[in-house]
Amino acid sequence: MLAEKILRAVGNTEMSVFAQDLELRYSWVANSRNSWLCNAGDGMCDADILPQTAAERASEMKRQVLLKQQPLRYEMSVAQGSQLRWYDICLDVDRDETGEACGIIGTSFDITDQKRREETLKTLLRELSHRSKNLLAIIQSLASQTARHSLTVPEFLVRFRGRIQSLSSSQDIVTDADWRGADLESLVTTQVERYAPDGMDQIDFRPIGVYLSPTASLHVGLALHELAVNAASYGSLSVPGGKVVIDAAFQRGESENVLVIDWREINGPRVRAERDARFGTSTLERIVPNAVGGEAHLEYRPEGIRYTLTVPEAQYEVMPRPAEA
Repeated sequence: MLAEKILRAVGNTEMSVFAQDLELRYSWVANSRNSWLCNAGDGMCDADILPQTAAERASEMKRQVLLKQQPLRYEMSVAQGSQLRWYDICLDVDRDETGEACGIIGTSFDITDQKRREETLKTLLRELSHRSKNLLAIIQSLASQTARHSLTVPEFLVRFRGRIQSLSSSQDIVTDADWRGADLESLVTTQVERYAPDGMDQIDFRPIGVYLSPTASLHVGLALHELAVNAASYGSLSVPGGKVVIDAAFQRGESENVLVIDWREINGPRVRAERDARFGTSTLERIVPNAVGGEAHLEYRPEGIRYTLTVPEAQYEVMPRPAEA
């Protein structure tokens, strides 16, 4: 009666229970539906129901149990149809009423979902490690560039802290989007608005539906940060009535479509012809375009700075237009 209740309870799980004699032939199997044991009949052995490699390993595990008279546990993968399924196998010696070994008794538990979760987690950890290394490389490059063009330690700390904050803000957007990337509108708002005294009223930006890749998001965010800081300190965002115009458009390049981001300052102080080495020209002209595989052009016009960045198609994704009502 107790055995019937136990087997009925097992029937509500992914566990199969089986017994084999000393010749490793199956004597009974319970709750074998959808498992590798579903075709096991009385008198069959593992070679009758498993591929050769799996059958040989299963038989060897069971012989060890009989030889050492100790329980044993192992995992086994079996191709069932088009799917590979995993099982956790627990084996022990089966004994008769006198205590003599009479065969093997065991359980098989389907752990396929667990294995898939483990593989997904491993993939995510590898991706996280890769992205972390990329982020550390970016920080190292920023530290070097900032130190090279800073005259004092306090100046270095202020400039470096601002760039790290820019990276952090862009990374927050990427993370919130499940590592898909960041939409350009969010990047512009996050990186530029804080430096405009009148907020987005000083920013003429007509957003387009585009998602930048994680790598492009961080570097475009850095470029916007450098431009915004310079505009707030010396350019059009440093005077009343000054504006920044940011255009973004898709264009056909020589071999692929590209995203062109154009920054223009208007109504600001007259720009000096000479360049300030402390302005992030290395970031804008070399680091950012190299990181995204695109091109950049920085102009010092009398009416204000103009910066154009070309982003290749591999670094962005066009957002689908919302369905019309």
